Amino acid sequence: MTRRKNGHDYEISDKLWNKIKPLLPLPKPKKKPGRPRKDDRKIMSGIFYVLLTGCQWKLLPRFYGAPSTVHDRFQEWRKSSLFEKMWKAGLLDYDKNKGLEWEWQAIDGAMIKAPLGGAGTGANPTDRGKKGTKRSLLTDGKGIPLSVTVDGANRHDKKLVKGTLDAIIFQRPSLDEGIQNICMDKGYDFPDIRELVKEYGYIAHIRRRGEENIRKKEIPGYRARRWVVERTHSWLNRFRRLLIRWEKKIENYYAMLQLACACITFRAAGLFG
Repeated sequence: MTRRKNGHDYEISDKLWNKIKPLLPLPKPKKKPGRPRKDDRKIMSGIFYVLLTGCQWKLLPRFYGAPSTVHDRFQEWRKSSLFEKMWKAGLLDYDKNKGLEWEWQAIDGAMIKAPLGGAGTGANPTDRGKKGTKRSLLTDGKGIPLSVTVDGANRHDKKLVKGTLDAIIFQRPSLDEGIQNICMDKGYDFPDIRELVKEYGYIAHIRRRGEENIRKKEIPGYRARRWVVERTHSWLNRFRRLLIRWEKKIENYYAMLQLACACITFRAAGLFG
């Protein structure tokens, strides 16, 4: 991705576009002649612009085409699961070039504002009961996103664990290939959660917030591991469209999350400038 100085042009690099283009669905044939279809690469750049800047669709610079055209293409691609396919492609490249760290995984939830409400929102207990969304994120040992789910901010983290583990979009290695640990904070310390992750083949490691920092200071060579998922939540919040959920439809917000996860994995794989 190249950001020009005028701030109105987020260009997709040739290297990245060569990864995305084969994943695009074939356009539906037109029933009647009309204007030629807007360039897919330009449209995708416009969607990236919305994701990165958080701007309203209707305020999208005309450089990318009519805002309604870009939004319609976003819906078309969402329905074809394009953004999930991009995320998977990024994980495939990352795993091939650097290797996913399955031995130590981490899960955590984060709450964001959702002023317009909609499915997957609820009263946020940390924001005076205003509407909010909780996203539950699973990462590998280096913070590469493996799974993300969305629910209401009033849902306890433990309620999202099963859905998050079920939503892993990349094939987990067999347990015969090595132990898989999952790091969680004290909010997940319930017998049923320990049993659940055990059923999924994990060894649970539950620490209070800040405990890893204390152990790191006291134990020579101790390596804190759960913090990587918190860092990835921070990475996601750099995409301003995700910082506050303006999409009433949960599927639209989830598609933006998938696109952001694709960006993170492509960047980690060295395909994103």
